[in-house]
Amino acid sequence: MLDTISFAQKQRLAYIDFCLLFKGAIYRQDLINRFEVGLSAGTRDFNLYKELAPRNLSYNSCDKRYFQTPEFKPLFEHDAKRTLTKLANDISDGFDAIGDIHFPVEAPSSLNVPDIFIVARLVQAIINNKAVSVIYTSLSSGSGARVLVPHSIVDNGLRWHVRAYDRKSQSFRDFVLTRISKVTIKGTPEEYEQARADTEWQRLIPLQLVPHPKNVEHPTAIEMDYGMENKQLLIEVRSAMAGYLLRRWNVDCTERATLLGAEYQLWLQNRFTLNNVQNISIAPGYRKD
Repeated sequence: MLDTISFAQKQRLAYIDFCLLFKGAIYRQDLINRFEVGLSAGTRDFNLYKELAPRNLSYNSCDKRYFQTPEFKPLFEHDAKRTLTKLANDISDGFDAIGDIHFPVEAPSSLNVPDIFIVARLVQAIINNKAVSVIYTSLSSGSGARVLVPHSIVDNGLRWHVRAYDRKSQSFRDFVLTRISKVTIKGTPEEYEQARADTEWQRLIPLQLVPHPKNVEHPTAIEMDYGMENKQLLIEVRSAMAGYLLRRWNVDCTERATLLGAEYQLWLQNRFTLNNVQNISIAPGYRKD
């Protein structure tokens, strides 16, 4: 039947599917507001979705919204790479599931793509402020059960992580999505486990980046690459993300710009700003004084 309906209605059905998968619920008004359709058209879309996937959703008359059922199986195929990118940019249009226009743009290959259902469970937990029980495989201790309180999905340029409070270590940490093999949503977390208590996430630090004084023969080219003003780029990043950005951009973080090589085109001029940053060891050349 999906092959016989219009593109516009297929998109709306994909949006219902998307919301059920990643949010766990959807109001009828969400669909109406997102696509600017009338109440009767929105009702028809939900009725058609129920006809196509009757075991995917149930209506709660008290909350006046549809919820994902335990038997839920996506009606559409949601591409993991593109969905993660859209989630990171707060886009949820359902287009991925029905065949977006493919633009001739390529990106470097990343490591293994996370399981879309693992991502969906974590996003549900974040949106609904819930803890999760997971099976996680770490480099140091192997596979084991952990209880996490996730608050953000993070792209570090190479892998996707979830930023979460870890009840085992009693600290906020980053967990690689591809190392999570099972997610079960649990109860509501304590205040000290939530995002606002994650000081490294909430704290913004200034970075002053300039063309590398030893490796770059024509600094104007680097200034143009990064849109620098007055020969420098001033940005603020979350303390928890600083190391990732500096490694991704190959920023020389030594005190006197001593890293040599064409890959080091930027130098961190105010390296002292990293003194109180945790997990900064991955920043190129950085050593605590």
